[in-house]
Amino acid sequence: MTRAEDLAVWIAPDRTAVLVIDMQVDFASPDGALGAHVDMSVVEPALASAEKLVADARAAGAPVVFVGLWTTPETDSAAWNERLRRRGGNPKIDAALCRAGENGSAFYGPQPAPGELVVRKTRYSAFVGTDLDQRLRDMGVDTLVVAGLTTECCVDSTVRDAFDLDYHVFVAADACAAYEADLHEASLKVMELNSAILTDTAAIAQAWKGAA
Repeated sequence: MTRAEDLAVWIAPDRTAVLVIDMQVDFASPDGALGAHVDMSVVEPALASAEKLVADARAAGAPVVFVGLWTTPETDSAAWNERLRRRGGNPKIDAALCRAGENGSAFYGPQPAPGELVVRKTRYSAFVGTDLDQRLRDMGVDTLVVAGLTTECCVDSTVRDAFDLDYHVFVAADACAAYEADLHEASLKVMELNSAILTDTAAIAQAWKGAA
């Protein structure tokens, strides 16, 4: 088989779920918490690619799972706050990202459809402190296509954990972004070396063509 034919088998919709990681206002919108410090135009291509990926997954019948960070002062990581403090930051100000019930935690870009699984996490990885693994197993999923923000942080952490949990992991590279290009590229290289196969939304769409 050609690589394209391989991909069609490897990510067949009856075994594959798309994970959309942390595409939320605070991480992606100019009006979010990071928008005053980061040029959010760098993530716009990834948002557009993720929108297409989600639409293609739905058309093919593959489940889409939206993962987001929802925090409260009670769920904030003591280790994260102390690390921030030791680096000269102010945890009371700098740690307040994606607060539950506030606009910053709302999804930005692709949006969950009625009935789609939404996973709320409080750490980098979508598998830490959540029931995501069991929910995926219950769906019969053994393969993941991962997209989201940011490549080197929550995408990378989720991909590593997914691989350790014995999922076959594919990263839609053009549907991920970091705020610095070198971090994005380095993280993709490390994930490809250790725990995932890199692909893109065009190849995924072709693999799913005619699946539904």
